[in-house]
Amino acid sequence: MSPRRRDPDRAHECWLIFADDVHVGTIARAIGNPGALERWQWHCGFYPGSKPGEQSSGTASCFDQARSNFIFSSKRTEADYQDWREQRDWTERKYERWERGHQVQVR
Repeated sequence: MSPRRRDPDRAHECWLIFADDVHVGTIARAIGNPGALERWQWHCGFYPGSKPGEQSSGTASCFDQARSNFIFSSKRTEADYQDWREQRDWTERKYERWERGHQVQVR
């Protein structure tokens, strides 16, 4: 299972799931229905690095059940993760150039 980190930008329980440095999904407490059964929602997937339809999501009755649905990242190759890293790095460079007032060439 991938390491998880609590999302500091969410007031309710929300965990960001990582494979090394790549954010591969999220598990969060489903809130908003007073009196409803406690539920957890999960989402697996990242782009680039996967094709449309390969991402998955759903709900579960407990955190561990939601965590057990994270089979998505086990089907990825190192090339998939590298695609994501290259996109992340390119985006960082793009915003740095914008801040310096330079034009950015589209990939």
